[in-house]
Amino acid sequence: MGLLLFWHDKLGVIHMKNMINKDLRDLVLFAGAGTLGVLGSIFLARLAFNKVFDWATGIIMTDVYDENLMEFYSAGTRMGAQNILETNLRSEKGQAITRPLGSPRKFLGFNDLMFNMAQLHRLVTPPSTKIDITVTIGPQAKRPLRIGIPIIIAPMAYGEALSAAAKIALAKGASTGKAAINSGEGPFLPEERQHAKFYIQQYNRGTWAKEDEVLKKADAIEIQIGQGAIGGVGHSIKAEEIDRNLRSKMQLQRGQDAIVHARQQHTATPVEFAKFIDYLRKVTGGVPIGAKIAAGMDIELDLDFLIESGVDFVTIDGAQAATKGSTPILQDDFGIPTIYALCRATRHLQKHKARGKITLLVGGGLFTPGDFLKAIALGADAVCIGTAALFAVTHTQTLTALPFEPPTQVVWYNGKYSHKFSAEEGGKALGQYLKSCAEEMVHGIQGLGKTSLKELDHEDLCGLTSHICEVARVKPGWLPS
Repeated sequence: MGLLLFWHDKLGVIHMKNMINKDLRDLVLFAGAGTLGVLGSIFLARLAFNKVFDWATGIIMTDVYDENLMEFYSAGTRMGAQNILETNLRSEKGQAITRPLGSPRKFLGFNDLMFNMAQLHRLVTPPSTKIDITVTIGPQAKRPLRIGIPIIIAPMAYGEALSAAAKIALAKGASTGKAAINSGEGPFLPEERQHAKFYIQQYNRGTWAKEDEVLKKADAIEIQIGQGAIGGVGHSIKAEEIDRNLRSKMQLQRGQDAIVHARQQHTATPVEFAKFIDYLRKVTGGVPIGAKIAAGMDIELDLDFLIESGVDFVTIDGAQAATKGSTPILQDDFGIPTIYALCRATRHLQKHKARGKITLLVGGGLFTPGDFLKAIALGADAVCIGTAALFAVTHTQTLTALPFEPPTQVVWYNGKYSHKFSAEEGGKALGQYLKSCAEEMVHGIQGLGKTSLKELDHEDLCGLTSHICEVARVKPGWLPS
C-alpha cells in the first residue's frame, strides 16, 4: 500500500512538472510571436512611412512652384503666421478685429543695457546693510502715497476684462508684496478695495466709478487720458454683452451701451484741468492726483500741459503696453517704445526742475526685475506691470484651461474657466512673485554698491549698441569708462 502511494505521488509531481514546462513553453512561444509581431509591424510601418515620405518629397521636389505646397511655406515665411491669422480673421467678420495682450512686435527694450559691477573702485554693499526700495508717489501732495516696493499692478478693468475673483487675487497679491494696485477703467469693486493695501482709483473716460464716496476710498487718483495699446481712442461694450451684475455696477439702463469716450472731461486747457485736479484733491482729502498718457511723439508737449496743471504724478504707457483688446493697428503702428518715452520724459522733467516733485511712473513691456531696475535707473520712480502680473497670478491655475483654451480663460470676466479660478491661490502666487522681484532688485542695488533706489541713475548703466547708447545717453560698454 505504501509503495502504491509513493508511486502515485511521484507520478503526480512528474505530471505537474510537465504541465509547468508546457505552460512555460506556451508563454515563451507567445512572447516570441508577440515580439516578432511588433518587430514586423515596426518594419512594415517604417517601410510604409519610407514609401509615403519618398512619394511626398518627390512631389515637393518636382512639382512646379504654383502647384507646390512649398509655395505656402515660402509665402507664409514672408508674411508671417500672425499676419496670415489676422488676415483670415478680418476676412471672416468684415470688421475691425481686437487682439488681447499687446503687440507681438519686437520694439527696442532694456536688453541692450547692462548695469555696472561694483568691485574695487566701488565696493559691493554688504548683505547686512538695509536696502531701501520704498517709493513715495506725490511727495508734494497733502497725503502722499508711500508703497513698499517700486511696483504697481497696472490698471485692468473689472467686468470689461477681468473677473471679480481675478481682481481680488491681484489686490491680495499686491498687498502681500507691498505693491500698489490700480483699479482700471471698470466699475468700482468693493472687495478689491477691501483687500488692497495701496489702492489707486482710475478716473476713467466713462460714466461709472466717479461718485464722491468711491473717490474718497482711494489712496491716489489716476486720471485716464490714454494708454499705450489703444491711445485715446474711444470704445464701447454693447448692451447685449453686459450682464445684469455688470449693468448694475456700471449704473446703466437696460439696452444702454457702456461707452468709454475718446476724450477725458476738463482737458480743454491746463487751467481747466488744474481746476478739476483741485476738485479731486478736495473730495479725497489731498491724496496724490495724477494722469496717465500714451507715449507719443508729442510727449514733451503733453508733459508741459500736465506740469502746468499741477499733477502730483504722471504715468506713461509705452508702445509695448497691453490691453484686453484693441485693434492691431493701434498696438503695432502707433506710439513710441517705452524706453524712448521714459528717457525723453526724464530729461523734460529735469529741464523743468520737476524731478522729485512730480512722480514718474512707467509701463509697457516690463517683465523682469532687471527691466524694473533699469527703468528706475533711467528716471522712473516706479513701474507698472500688467501682463507679467497676469502670468504670476494665474500660475498653475492656467492648467485648468490648457491645452485646449488660452490661459486667460481662467481670469477673463466671461472666461470659460473663470468660475474655477481661486482668488486665494492667485493672491498667494502673485505675492510670492512680487517678493521674489523685490529680493532680486535688492541684490541688484547691492551689486552696484548702493543702498537705495534713489541712488540709481543712468550712469550705473552701459550700452551694448550705439543705438541704445544714443537713446539712453549711457556710455558704450566697449569703451573705457
